[in-house]
Amino acid sequence: MSTTIVPLATYRNETAYPFCPGCGHSSILDQLNEALVRLDLDPKQVVLVSDIGCSGLSDQYFATSAFHGLHGRSLTYAAGIKLARPELEVIVIMGDGGTGIGGAHFLNAARRNVGMTLLVFNNLNFGMTGGQHSTTTPFGAITSTTPGGNLERPLDICATAAVNGAAYVYRGTNFDADLTDRMVEAIETPGFSVLDIWDLCTAYFVPSNKFGKRSLEDTQKRLGLGTGVLEQRDVAEYAAAYRTEAAKRPHSPWLEPHLLESEFTSDLDGPCRLLVMGSAGGKVRSAARLIAEAAIRSGLHATQADDYPITVKTGHSIAELIFSSDPIDFAGIDRPDVMVILSEDGLAKAGPYLAAMTSTGRVVMVPGLGDVETRAALEVLDLERLPGRVAKTELALVALTAAIVGQNVVSAEALRAAAGRGRYAEKNLTAIANGLELTP
Repeated sequence: MSTTIVPLATYRNETAYPFCPGCGHSSILDQLNEALVRLDLDPKQVVLVSDIGCSGLSDQYFATSAFHGLHGRSLTYAAGIKLARPELEVIVIMGDGGTGIGGAHFLNAARRNVGMTLLVFNNLNFGMTGGQHSTTTPFGAITSTTPGGNLERPLDICATAAVNGAAYVYRGTNFDADLTDRMVEAIETPGFSVLDIWDLCTAYFVPSNKFGKRSLEDTQKRLGLGTGVLEQRDVAEYAAAYRTEAAKRPHSPWLEPHLLESEFTSDLDGPCRLLVMGSAGGKVRSAARLIAEAAIRSGLHATQADDYPITVKTGHSIAELIFSSDPIDFAGIDRPDVMVILSEDGLAKAGPYLAAMTSTGRVVMVPGLGDVETRAALEVLDLERLPGRVAKTELALVALTAAIVGQNVVSAEALRAAAGRGRYAEKNLTAIANGLELTP
């Protein structure tokens, strides 16, 4: 029997926008939604990538995939997503503030012509943080940091994108009747598409400059900034060009990533959510990656998300892992099934998760961390059973092996296959052997 796929009437979820009354961001997002409806895209194949600022709130109001990151860096994440998964439709949402902060990323996305669509919500100031001037603030405009009028020449986003090689460049306002059409056109363009969409910041820019709809258009003319589709060229898209070159060089680094084979089995029934709580320098993330690879080799789906402070080499290091026999649509963990605590730094971050765990959960700890309060079953590893002292850099893999292999989430064979290559193979295999000594 054939299956009929019903097109979506909306890509929006049920949550209302949070923007100020009269803010143009809502209008832009409504027109983005209409563009997606017209294109009839699989929401799982659409990724909205955002950063900080009022526009950075946008992705959570759509029933699509999403990635949210640091201010001005959204184009870097988006480029990585597109290069790794060229079949995805990647749409970047960025404010004029982010465009200025991430200027180098903007230039490189244009010159590489990476196949993604950038929507610049350009309200001519930093609207989230107090109305400071941005790189696109018009000459003479009043802001909280230019009370006497802006003396800087504003950045021409469109000219910058066009001269550096973007495939599609458009400038307009959120009031333009053809904005949805232009979004559809941009998304359908194989290369890098930029839409510089001017809108009104009613909290700061509008009252300080007595600005309105007509002012947007008048200012564009006064500054000599063209509007409409300003550039449309047929130029090789970077991800496609990369793969074309890779096909010519089968024995070079251009090759596609090696796909892991599912050569082992797992007894896992349902998802397993695992948190590893340790310290910087403890090989937490690399040990977690080996467990995730073993899970994939065992026929499971696996995700890994890491957290560490800006100091990198001091403080906590946390890895969140999810394993499941079914596809994983959400990678966040509120209540872990298993938690492995390796250090005081890790324990300091474990409180909310320990409180959320139930009697069906397990907490595996190394000795010497003191008492913890949790409803989960608590197990302290008896490291004294091992023949020698466990190094700090091996402790994470020892503890993870004891916690995961002992519960048959992955087999010892699968873990050895994941760890048995590379410069640290011997140390990893020794740590796994020690962990197996501690399994029940």
